[in-house]
Amino acid sequence: MMGKIGFSLILALALVTLSTSSERKCDLSGLWRNELGSLMEIDKVNDAGEFSGKYLTAVTATSNCIRSSPLKGAQHDTTQRSQPTFGFTVNWEKFSNSTTVFVGQCFVGDKGKETLKTMWLLREEVGSPGDGWRATRVGTNVFTRKRNLEPGKILQQQSPDCDTPAPTAQ
Repeated sequence: MMGKIGFSLILALALVTLSTSSERKCDLSGLWRNELGSLMEIDKVNDAGEFSGKYLTAVTATSNCIRSSPLKGAQHDTTQRSQPTFGFTVNWEKFSNSTTVFVGQCFVGDKGKETLKTMWLLREEVGSPGDGWRATRVGTNVFTRKRNLEPGKILQQQSPDCDTPAPTAQ
């Protein structure tokens, strides 16, 4: 009798695990890294689908010290969709006169791996309308979730200290 109950419990647990993983909803909150090494930390998404966070780029055209920059965005209601679309804007604070908008979709793979497939549009400031042809770039990024043991601290730790002058060569 005990063997049948134990087997039934294990079978029920396996079925629940299978059904939960296939219905798992993608959650934007947390730490993400793209294929270029840029890091993004998204705070909790509120009930209206709005979120904020920080973005630390690993790639830039400026020679200025790179700082983590604020991001703000929104996603579709996840009560009806398990793999929502979203969009956010990054205002490259203090080191660049440009803004980037990202649009994408959050996916949960068969084994529970979460990825964000995005397309971005970057607009940099130019001096005149005639220079507009060179002011916009477009590209794609794929972000994967990273384990974050210290929410709110990782990007701060990874950001260079831009206020301390670099040592001079002698």
